[in-house]
Amino acid sequence: MSDENNQSEITGKKIFFLYPTKSLQDQVIAELIQQEYEVYLAKDHVQLSYALKKYPDSVVFVNVDDRISKPDWEKWINGLLTALPTIKIGVFSSISGEELKAEHFSMVQIACGYIPLKLDMSHTVDKIVKILEAINVKGRRKYLRANTETETTATLNMPGGSGFINASIKDISVVGVSCAFDNDPEFKKNSLNKDIQIKLQSMLVKVDAIVFGFRENLGQKIYVLLFTQRIAPDVKVKIRKYIQQNLQSKMDKEIH
Repeated sequence: MSDENNQSEITGKKIFFLYPTKSLQDQVIAELIQQEYEVYLAKDHVQLSYALKKYPDSVVFVNVDDRISKPDWEKWINGLLTALPTIKIGVFSSISGEELKAEHFSMVQIACGYIPLKLDMSHTVDKIVKILEAINVKGRRKYLRANTETETTATLNMPGGSGFINASIKDISVVGVSCAFDNDPEFKKNSLNKDIQIKLQSMLVKVDAIVFGFRENLGQKIYVLLFTQRIAPDVKVKIRKYIQQNLQSKMDKEIH
């Protein structure tokens, strides 16, 4: 097994939606994000084909009704699979799967199926999730995490002493954060901290968290805080949205 395959077994595979419609974004992609899939939007098939060389174990869902003709999509997909045979392709279209296959894609391996574009795509999510589960897209990973080491817009503050104590967030998932405080609060392992305010760009959420522990990094103490089970569902939704936006922003730089 290649190093890429070994890595994807641990961290999961990336999922790209190429030229997604608004209904795809609002109904399908939004739900996949809430189910902890690593989803990206792509709006340039030429640049994406170059970027995928770095992620040859990815899944790509292509809207073949957009940008170029279906025969040209067949050529693009065939060329991509020739160069990167471990890529998995799925196709979205307003045309039925059987018609697409018969007229355009009979010579191309569409491993992730033909999926009809509809205004109501509520059942499409279940279909896609089954496809993704069958090829073990998540690997061993349970939760997505955004690295915010180099960002100044991911911060945390909580009551402490006679006021508030502040920290910069190093990474965040829906289950917890790691952070470095301006001044070490000397937290004890398993101590509970309430009314923690987390700011992620312009979004503000409030959580309670338990101190899991800490690690030293270049002379800096990095605390790991795990959110309690009392975390509100809408807070989870917001954190997942932020993580996807964070990852998308980084991927956009790679693609373009």
